[in-house]
Amino acid sequence: MTKLILASASPRRKMLLAQAGLTDFTVRPALGPEPEAAEGLPPDEAVLAIALAKGREVAATARSGELVLAADTEVYFDGALLGKPWDEADAVRMLSRLSGARHTVYTGVALLLDGKVCTGVEATDVFFRPLTPQEIEAYVKTCVSMDKAGGYGLQGLASVFVRRRGRCVQRDRAAFV
Repeated sequence: MTKLILASASPRRKMLLAQAGLTDFTVRPALGPEPEAAEGLPPDEAVLAIALAKGREVAATARSGELVLAADTEVYFDGALLGKPWDEADAVRMLSRLSGARHTVYTGVALLLDGKVCTGVEATDVFFRPLTPQEIEAYVKTCVSMDKAGGYGLQGLASVFVRRRGRCVQRDRAAFV
């Protein structure tokens, strides 16, 4: 039986695996620098490059037959990746920019098994309703925005910010090449 290794310390990624019925996995977060893997790339290629860099780092220590799952999510707005906020002021700045606007959330996924790689990317347009400064401040004070791209997580409290979701595009690569 193939053992699954999650190359992330993200509580949300662990929760998603559990919701999919996968409970027998090991968490082994990648430690290397993420942004350098994506410099100068379009957003879809950037998340893929970061996920692949994380996956390769963890796969380098994996045993034969261990499947490594790595992912990266970024928010793309106004021609730039927003990344995770540096501090509360940065989170407020990000959410203020996203208020009343459309942005795109990109997620890249990499699976690595015994030197073989399978990757995919998903992009989803998200439309925020206009947010008041008080809503933004209250959300940032919960501290949930600090470890999330764009300063928010749709699966939690920020779901009330969404007016609607739009286009969802998937791009898969060949299975284990």
